[in-house]
Amino acid sequence: MASTAPIQPSKLTSIKKLSESPNLNSIPSNYAYYNDPHDICASEPPDSIPTIDISLLTSGNPDHKSKAIQDLNKACEEWGFFMVINHGIPESLMKAMLEVTSEFFNLPEEEKPKFEPKDVLEPIRYGTSFNTAKEKVFCWRDFLKVFVHPEFHSPHKPNALRELLLEYRERTQNLVRKLARGISESLGLEEYEMEKTLNLNSSLQIFIANYYPPCPQPQLALGMPPHSDHGLFTLLIENQVGGLQIQHKGEWLNVNPLPNSILVNTGDHLEIFSNGKYKSVLHRAAVNNKNTRISIAMANGPSPDTIVCPASKLVDNEGCVPAYIPMKYTEYLFSQQNNLLNGKSILDRVKIKDN
Repeated sequence: MASTAPIQPSKLTSIKKLSESPNLNSIPSNYAYYNDPHDICASEPPDSIPTIDISLLTSGNPDHKSKAIQDLNKACEEWGFFMVINHGIPESLMKAMLEVTSEFFNLPEEEKPKFEPKDVLEPIRYGTSFNTAKEKVFCWRDFLKVFVHPEFHSPHKPNALRELLLEYRERTQNLVRKLARGISESLGLEEYEMEKTLNLNSSLQIFIANYYPPCPQPQLALGMPPHSDHGLFTLLIENQVGGLQIQHKGEWLNVNPLPNSILVNTGDHLEIFSNGKYKSVLHRAAVNNKNTRISIAMANGPSPDTIVCPASKLVDNEGCVPAYIPMKYTEYLFSQQNNLLNGKSILDRVKIKDN
């Protein structure tokens, strides 16, 4: 049973500090996301999670490229989630990013609150849970969020973070461009249609580091509740501790990535741009009672001032009506980050109900 003594948000500095409390055998009541331990259960995928080979997607062989685009279309339409291999990001860089992220969360507590934000769109944000100002039940998670494009930001510590993050941003941007071109073609559009329409040269890219320490009652707590991501797609790497779960055909599935692969999930703005053909995928983060899980997400969206709506050529070609109301990307982002994280509730606000 969870502890009956809740912790007040004003006294909450980090879940890491709470998890390291002596003799912590149960969680405070305002961390108990579930009452029934079966609610957090997930199964192993009955089918193989899609894998996209980037070297084929960018191949000069038309047959190889065509097959990769077909695979990408199927992955986006049927799963909203896939792994990418041969992506061009060195394994050594991914390992270094995870290590330096661990170093950040292991900084002395007095050095981290200097990043605590007053606004959800500040370029460097450090905190715990998701939005403690609005939540009644908190996530078993600490986070660092950094805007790295179109303007690059980085915390001053650890010393190695800035240089590594700059390289990781450039490498992931290259991968994002390849995915955007492949997805554009998979929708029946010109290869560069998505890049041009959404102004991806000035895209908003956010580095999100998540820290999920051991939890004494993992069957009741959640690292992150079920939600979809803003933006076009999120690239995710993690240390060798599982916890990511995705919803597929109404069932929760555990994700066990291939070594050196990058996980990709489709976001709300790809759903909007594709006029609902590619749905953003619900996912959540489970925790455990033994090991700390660290994950690094790169959220990739349009340029901040882009007004996102269904692709006009897609709507015209298919002879249908737009299913989503146009909205500036930063307005959408502010609305999501400034509220409770609740499924696809923000996307539902821009969806035209008759569709």
